[in-house]
Amino acid sequence: MLRVLNYPKPAIRQCSKKTRTVGCPSEAAAATTASSSIATKQHHRQFSSLPHHLARQNNGMVNIFVKSTKVPRPTLPKTFNRLKKPLKEEDVTTQHVPSHLSYASNKRMPITSEMRIVQPGEDTPSGIWPVFRMMDESGNFRQPDNARHTNVSKIIPPKHHDLLQLQSALTIQYPHFKHHLLSSGLFQPSKNPYPDMPLNKEEAEAADDVKNTLLRAHRQMIRLRKMDTILHNAQRQGRISFYMTHHGEEAIHMGSASALSPQDVIFAQYREAGLLMWRGFTLEQFCNQCFSNDHDLGKGRQMPIHYGCRALNYQTVSSPLGTQITQAVGAAYKFKLDAMNNKEKEAAISIVYFGEGAASTIDFHSACNFAATLKTPMIFFCRNNGYAISTPVEDQYAGDGIISRAPGYGMSGIRVDGNDVFAVHAAVAEARKLALETSAPVMIEAMTYRQGHHSTSDDSSRYRDMDEVQAAQDVTDPILRMDKFLRHYGWMDDDAVALIEDEERVTVLRAMEAAEARPGPKLDTMFTDVYHEKPPHLLRQETELRQHLKRHDIVYH
Repeated sequence: MLRVLNYPKPAIRQCSKKTRTVGCPSEAAAATTASSSIATKQHHRQFSSLPHHLARQNNGMVNIFVKSTKVPRPTLPKTFNRLKKPLKEEDVTTQHVPSHLSYASNKRMPITSEMRIVQPGEDTPSGIWPVFRMMDESGNFRQPDNARHTNVSKIIPPKHHDLLQLQSALTIQYPHFKHHLLSSGLFQPSKNPYPDMPLNKEEAEAADDVKNTLLRAHRQMIRLRKMDTILHNAQRQGRISFYMTHHGEEAIHMGSASALSPQDVIFAQYREAGLLMWRGFTLEQFCNQCFSNDHDLGKGRQMPIHYGCRALNYQTVSSPLGTQITQAVGAAYKFKLDAMNNKEKEAAISIVYFGEGAASTIDFHSACNFAATLKTPMIFFCRNNGYAISTPVEDQYAGDGIISRAPGYGMSGIRVDGNDVFAVHAAVAEARKLALETSAPVMIEAMTYRQGHHSTSDDSSRYRDMDEVQAAQDVTDPILRMDKFLRHYGWMDDDAVALIEDEERVTVLRAMEAAEARPGPKLDTMFTDVYHEKPPHLLRQETELRQHLKRHDIVYH
């Protein structure tokens, strides 16, 4: 459920200069709110129209606390003409900007537009750690707390799908994000066409679209969701044995993967298939693994969704929680030794993904302690999606999430909105840079919400209200937010989105049908790859298996 509260002047606490930088409403914003009767009327008109299950004040999943402040009209004109007239009163509209949120509990977390990675020795945020965000649920970038307006007359609206012009326009419209926008890989076109971007020869812009990193991120978020939906249904039909979806967490995948370098090694838990997709793992390879056929890189030895690819520096997924966290420390330590012995070698880090539930394992504590004391260049990336299978966060920990533990280990840390692809990208890029500069670990906690069941073995309706799931789909969904952003600048409309969804659905279905039609791995692969030469006990087992199949006239292809 969604709880939306407005803060008139008496309800806004006075903020010091320091606390204002971590997401607290400023005195200027409070004064603007109190003095604007028009803003109050617009606010009530907007939220009185919310459905009852979204507007009622009750303990729920998604709580968004808003303040009213005058900000520039968020969208550029649809006509791509230079704006020559100075800013007028009608160019400034009242927009409701969230100041706090809570994705998976009733604890309010302040939102901040200032990205600050708290390093060892620095003062930690007082109270609740803030959530760094660049883009709100509306698809608009945030203004700083003390901003009055932006002179939109200086903005040159971007051409259709011109990535660099969009980047330039955003840096003018949102100068406080200039550093993140200019350094963001999402706004840098690829030198070569992306092989997984379809080329529509009927459009003149298509040649540039296949190099457009931002459009690729948008498409891959849709592709991942379509793949999840189809393969989840395939499991329900008995065509594969198991599946886990990523619904609601796609921004974490594409935002972080696009901020890493190809030589960085990824240690995933089991809900990070989008990172592998970003690096080039094809739909055919995903489906081959889930159907355990002869093209499966794991040769049918793993459960579905336990992907791995040595060529893409993506370590094979392992079901036991937390084991990958300590392994990532070892890999990072090797990178540190390599850097000491070979100054010319390209720098690399390891990054490990885990949920807030896995942060309760002994492996998490051991890994954090080793990483901090050995000073290994790596990123600990926690996906806090609200539930460790069926255990809600209020039963998982009593403190301020996972990020509050970082200072105790002597580790740098930042909390970010996991549903904001731009904020995730910026946080991971800065964390990677800091990890290499200091040769030390950085922790990131991404706040998000798991929209789907834990797995096909789970029924989440038994332990959570389905209204809160619906609220996440309607309000905080990362694909919906990205879609709104692209629509603001004329890059997407209903027809364009429908076309992408249809193309990806058909592509996934074709990949799945092809994988399903292939035979299983050859029998002799069951006994290879563990030892360089088969030891006597494996030779004996192989002989016994073949005799058993022959005795019962079982033909295995």
